[in-house]
Amino acid sequence: MPVPDDPEVAVPTGPRAPAPTVSVIVPVHNTRRYLDRSLGSVFAQTLDRRHIEVIAVDDGSTDGSAEWLAEQARRHPHLTVLRQPASGGAGKPRNAGLARATGDYVFFLDSDDRLDPEALFWLTRTAQQCRSDIVYGRIAGADGRAAPVDLRTTSERVSVFDSPVYWSLAAYKLFRRSFVERHRLRFVEGRLLAEDLPFGITALLRADVVSVFADRTCYYLHGREDNSNASRQDTDWCEYLGYIGTVLDRVAAEVPPGADRDKLMVRHFHGEILMPFGAPYLARDPAGRTAMAAAARPLVERHLTDRVLTALPPGLRLRAHCLRAGLDDELTAVVRADTATRPDPPHLDDDGRVYAGYPYFRDPRRALPDACYDLTDRVVLRQRLLRQHWVGGVLHLRGTAALPDLGGDTVEILLRGNGTTHRIPARYADGAWRAAVDPATAADGGPVADGVWGLKIAVTAYGPGGAAGPALRREAWLVPDGDGEDQGDPGFVPRIAGRGAAGPAVAALFRSRPHGHLNLDLDGDGARRPLGGDLRGTADRTRTGRATVTARLTLPGCPVDAELRLVLQDATRTVALRTTVERGAGDRYTVRSVLRGGPPGTWRVALRVTAGPFRRELPVLTAGHGDGDGGPTPLTLTVPGGGFRAGLRRRARLLHRVRRLRRARR
Repeated sequence: MPVPDDPEVAVPTGPRAPAPTVSVIVPVHNTRRYLDRSLGSVFAQTLDRRHIEVIAVDDGSTDGSAEWLAEQARRHPHLTVLRQPASGGAGKPRNAGLARATGDYVFFLDSDDRLDPEALFWLTRTAQQCRSDIVYGRIAGADGRAAPVDLRTTSERVSVFDSPVYWSLAAYKLFRRSFVERHRLRFVEGRLLAEDLPFGITALLRADVVSVFADRTCYYLHGREDNSNASRQDTDWCEYLGYIGTVLDRVAAEVPPGADRDKLMVRHFHGEILMPFGAPYLARDPAGRTAMAAAARPLVERHLTDRVLTALPPGLRLRAHCLRAGLDDELTAVVRADTATRPDPPHLDDDGRVYAGYPYFRDPRRALPDACYDLTDRVVLRQRLLRQHWVGGVLHLRGTAALPDLGGDTVEILLRGNGTTHRIPARYADGAWRAAVDPATAADGGPVADGVWGLKIAVTAYGPGGAAGPALRREAWLVPDGDGEDQGDPGFVPRIAGRGAAGPAVAALFRSRPHGHLNLDLDGDGARRPLGGDLRGTADRTRTGRATVTARLTLPGCPVDAELRLVLQDATRTVALRTTVERGAGDRYTVRSVLRGGPPGTWRVALRVTAGPFRRELPVLTAGHGDGDGGPTPLTLTVPGGGFRAGLRRRARLLHRVRRLRRARR
């Protein structure tokens, strides 16, 4: 996506600078303890503050929030503070902020959350570049609160039906203000919970361009120390479910029946319809539970298709089935298994399918079909790659892996590439595994061929009958722990790895983008991470006119019998130099050559590494900084015409003439 890389991109300045680019609207109600963090994150934005207006709307606070805001308004000219009586939710203050907003874009920030310092810069630039009506920034949870979606991929344009954006309908995103006004989008007022659903749904379904910026976290959702987030408040759940029914009727009016509508309804069954059927449901007496089930039943009857039911996980699938069938006792037992205790371990059946351990499975007295318990297609391998490192020419891997509640009996590491899969057994015990990938033997006892090989892990769990009975196997790509920065990890430094009779090869680990899958590049062209990437050198001239070339590099895995020679190269010729080699600790090498003569011209300096059939010529770069972007440049050496000895003879003749002239003058 064509978003500029430099956060210091110039913006208009001076007296004719344009109006604010973005209006940040912050509803405030008794959140004084969080305002330094929340409003402070806006004041700290890298986007020019003349392009930001902040509208904080105090909704009848009684904890000093209004006074704090008034003081901040005196210190920050771009902060406007509005005050109004308590309205019972964030909807009315957000609407008041919208009525005062003047920016090209609006962003809704909750007063207990915070922005990354560069969030508004990247969100507005994305909107400008992509002509977006809505821009989602990557969201992260904090203080015990989870993010609704994990946005990993920056996208210029996404569809609500084929991306995770519909799973985050809350207000905290960037909207083009002209789009909001054209569709007369406003928040429901007087509601503490789900007041932003109609706004978010209508906006997503009517937007021409919805974009995602996920290159960095933009918005941090914080849990409150006193658990007073709106989503955790006591609610009249029967009234709430009735309200949700009106919201979903709007969805049905916007989207015709079919697969697309069902995708949206799956999200609403997760997020709104079945959400109350947990601790809030169990907290009611029997009459209250019956009333909640009766309030939800019309929503289930109108919107629960077979496709939606199948897409739900077993716990929610059973709830939906019980609501539709009027099985209140069974519903209570399922909710209690999830909330008060936990379900029994899954059951691996004789047919190889896995069934969740909820109550009444195959109970002939209950009308609960096996399909409601089936979680075979939902069993996901949970695994972590904790470390990757080389010992000699062997790649050692260590991590954890398990199939939830099924454990695991065998683990394999898979090398996949060139239409081929090689299997490497791993040692596995108590959920931890270790494996060694030797390029000389990993291909079923033979050397691994050249190419890029993806690394996966496969875990197999067996039923009570052991390996002779049914089994469940899952595979997943290996993803190294960490933030994706590999420069400081010695496991990612390219090296020379032996492959037996096939001869050595360059072996380099790298992560694919954007998902970070671990790959092994064998004997590649070095475009991703070159062998000897730290090779630096200098060329000096002695008093006698001789040139000395010295270079240093790290060369992991270099065989002890390998030959290292400095060479000079031009467009058509290569000249090998007599070279001395010193090997130090940590695979560090120092190589030197002294030139007593040579063909005239300007030469590039390279290091030739030879080990049997293996041969690489690595460019030597300058040890200092170049004149351009500050990085190293290719090391060159100029040999005068006639060679060094001819130059020395010319200098000697010139000195002899000077001496003769001096004697003649005397």
